[in-house]
Amino acid sequence: MPDFRSLKAVDPEIHQAIADERARQNFGLELIASENFVSHAVLEAAGSVLTNKYAEGYPGKRYYGGCEFVDVVERLAIERAKRLFGAQHVNVQPHSGTSANMAVYFAVLKPGDKLMGMDLSAGGHLTHGHRLSYSGRDFQVVSYGVDRESERLDYDEVRRLALAERPKLIICGASAYSRVIDFARFREIADQSGSLLMADIAHIAGLVAAGLHPSPVGHCHFVTTTTHKTLRGPRAGMVMCEEAFAKDIDRSIFPGIQGGPLMHIIAAKAVALREALSPEFRVYQGQIVANARRLAERLMAEKVRVVSGGTDNHVFLLDVASAGLTGKVAEKALEEAGITVNKNTIPYDPNPPLVASGIRLGTAALTSRDMREPEMDVVGGLIAEVLKAPEDAAVRISVRGRVRELCERFPLYDALT
Repeated sequence: MPDFRSLKAVDPEIHQAIADERARQNFGLELIASENFVSHAVLEAAGSVLTNKYAEGYPGKRYYGGCEFVDVVERLAIERAKRLFGAQHVNVQPHSGTSANMAVYFAVLKPGDKLMGMDLSAGGHLTHGHRLSYSGRDFQVVSYGVDRESERLDYDEVRRLALAERPKLIICGASAYSRVIDFARFREIADQSGSLLMADIAHIAGLVAAGLHPSPVGHCHFVTTTTHKTLRGPRAGMVMCEEAFAKDIDRSIFPGIQGGPLMHIIAAKAVALREALSPEFRVYQGQIVANARRLAERLMAEKVRVVSGGTDNHVFLLDVASAGLTGKVAEKALEEAGITVNKNTIPYDPNPPLVASGIRLGTAALTSRDMREPEMDVVGGLIAEVLKAPEDAAVRISVRGRVRELCERFPLYDALT
């Protein structure tokens, strides 16, 4: 961990807030599917002197001097991403997944053009066309969902919509979908409807990199991702594309939607990408999937309904309405017991997103602590115990104590200086 003595001397309030957050992470169970714990090496790169350097432009073509060393950093990140995913072109400058998606839209769409994406309530993302996002404001949106009975993608229905609406861009990928996505089939649909195709693999990027989920590269014209979540890097984004679109994507990111790249974060991405190229990373990703499957099975054994009946990746949704709760109530009760999740809509949810009928669970962060199937059985039992008595303070206190005991067996980060 970095040396925090200077911070403590200069700003004790911020130092204390960071110390408290470190303790929260150390002694709580992190089950938010979009979160993970980076390595010490990634933390060090993100907190390095590279934060001082402006580097507008791209390696070898900067608008500032003194960029010879940050050029090395960015080239390494690009080369590693290409090698990891087999991509023809990679841009590592997006500040977030939202920025990455925006870059693709602005590269190939004009305001008022039609895009087609997964509905938020079915497992999609805000940037896939939700009315409160720029994606829903600036473009005509056609949304597809999942089959009401199976709660899985209905590719025939996606094809029907695409052929009827002829969107310029189809988006596949999700933020709360627990099943394998057939990118080859999406490409067939896109070709039939005359559409471009973009995959948003923010959640499953680590699984794709490890070969544990089919890759969209080679099927999709564009692939966007965050670099945190299962990829276990810093909070940021990345765009991959076919070579034919390289110049359009690069111009869309800079000078289109961003100025200076965050070179300290790009360095942290490069470190995470190097880690992802290791044999150990594939083992880690396999354990994430095994843990998710085991946790879902444990909760189903406790008679809590899992949307679509299980998971093929790192994430799944619990239908807490089946237990007489809302997602909002379940999230709060679990948080007070030391278990962090997020409320989430489920397919065909009658409740609004801020109330929701479900909660979303993911296993990447617990797996980063080296927890495995036996621990998933314990965690599932603790979750079920809280959900069966969400208003019982004694239950929450008891569970919180057992959560801490479990976390102490799998330590995370050292204490702040």
